[in-house]
Amino acid sequence: MKHAKLGDLDVSRIGLGAMGMSTAYIGPGDDDESIRTIHRALDLGVTFLDTAEVYGPYVNEELVGRALKGRRDEVVLATKFGLVSHTGRDGADSSPASIRTAVEGSLRRLDTDRIDLYYQHRVDPQTPIEDTIGVLAELVTAGKIRHIGLSEAGVSTIRRAHAVHPVTALQSEYSLWTRDPEPAVLPVLRELGIGFVPYSPLGRGFLTGQIRSVGEIHDADFRRSNPRFAAENFEQNLRSADEVAAVAAEVGATPAQVALAWVLSKGDDIAPIPGTKRVSRVEENVAADEVTLTPAQLGRLDRVPPAAGDHHNEEQMRMIER
Repeated sequence: MKHAKLGDLDVSRIGLGAMGMSTAYIGPGDDDESIRTIHRALDLGVTFLDTAEVYGPYVNEELVGRALKGRRDEVVLATKFGLVSHTGRDGADSSPASIRTAVEGSLRRLDTDRIDLYYQHRVDPQTPIEDTIGVLAELVTAGKIRHIGLSEAGVSTIRRAHAVHPVTALQSEYSLWTRDPEPAVLPVLRELGIGFVPYSPLGRGFLTGQIRSVGEIHDADFRRSNPRFAAENFEQNLRSADEVAAVAAEVGATPAQVALAWVLSKGDDIAPIPGTKRVSRVEENVAADEVTLTPAQLGRLDRVPPAAGDHHNEEQMRMIER
């Protein structure tokens, strides 16, 4: 497995997102299979594992903690705070008091003495970013966290945060059909030496070509509320998946591997975290490390039209800085 640099943090250039092991996606799977999936990822050279206190909430961190028993030092472990309030507030809470409670809970659930990369999950409009980063800097000094991250933050917030303490990585949605960070955010990250961690690099499974109708998605699956999976947008978005599949047929790879290879082609400071709870899928995703796309194929993929529909529902979009 090749590696990427997020600031001065070395990680496998393909990570593993653990969210779907505990929440959001509905389908076959259990904790034992999820733990096998994490172990298989580590065996294949994945050193970058992502979770958050809000996943469940809490149970995903506990699952990851169990999976890493005896293997903690093999991974760069990332988790997130800020979507669970520990002060009784409504909405996002990145106040210093809430963070101090959150980090202790995450350390306990993950059964570890340090968090390698600690992200603010969403920007808190009620707390100045300087105050949030200030307390995170104290946690770095105390050795409870090693690196500071942001998620779905805009250019101004990134600059203000980085001026208080170096930010190691920004995590935001990025894929062939979610390219919002390209015009403004990615240039700023590179100017400041901040790494980029794309989540949902497979378009929540859409770009794998495995989903061909809305009816295949369980009513309780969170994608049912995603505008891109709505009936009025679904058929149009199938064209993107079909173009990825066409390139995959040329390459002799799967559509998922091609979609990941496209993301990886965008720089050695990018480390996507495709999520799965199945051993077979983590094996498929990791194999994208060996897929090479020609300039012509990359050009075809670059021209894949933007997806129809926002990439989150209306409530979630309000929490994303652009």
